[in-house]
Amino acid sequence: MDLSKYDGKHVRVTDRWGETFTGMAEYGNYNFLECEYGGEEDGIFIEDCLIYNSQIVSIEEIEVHGTVELWTERLILRRYRPEDAEDLYCYLGTDPAMYRYSGWNPYATLEMSKETVQRFIDSYDDEHTYSWIMDIDDVIVGAIGAYDYKDDHIEVGFSVVPGWQGRGFATEALKKVLEYLTENESIPCVTAWCAAENIGSKRVLEKAGMKLVCTEKNSLVVEDRVYDKLTYHFEEF
Repeated sequence: MDLSKYDGKHVRVTDRWGETFTGMAEYGNYNFLECEYGGEEDGIFIEDCLIYNSQIVSIEEIEVHGTVELWTERLILRRYRPEDAEDLYCYLGTDPAMYRYSGWNPYATLEMSKETVQRFIDSYDDEHTYSWIMDIDDVIVGAIGAYDYKDDHIEVGFSVVPGWQGRGFATEALKKVLEYLTENESIPCVTAWCAAENIGSKRVLEKAGMKLVCTEKNSLVVEDRVYDKLTYHFEEF
């Protein structure tokens, strides 16, 4: 069967031993699998499982909702794992620049980071809560999520690890999330906000296609600092 058409799709696969695998399919062609695994046919990967063509009894594309794995050109957007907590504390929680314009630091201590990660994991049963890690080859480069779904609106936010900033990863991830939320989840309006002085976040929001809809003068107070608050919308027509 032609497995290549399922590349990057969410599928349900049943193999000849009666096992069922569900998740994002990554196609492996004959040459790649022969070189890397010694196989003599093509197949697909679902997470860490390789299923060869001849082993597949049935495969079907499935409709998915909530925090599902998403791919961009360079990133895998995946669910949080308990072991992510220590890295998030080290990469994000200990750097004051990461919460300078928001005052929000859910990774400020290792204990807080563990609690935050577990809260995200527990939220995955809610189809209108979305929390992803930006992952490159099992290295955390950032986080992105959408929260507070109400009245057909949802708010999106993101952070990129300092050593990975300036490479377009936030824009790449945000574009994919906006596409998923509006097209797959049928959420009409995605919102975001940032301080006017936060030039990096402004650029990401605008490059991803979000539009400035409101400027609230001196409405954002972070410790002893006051900023103008910019609100952005993304609406799929």
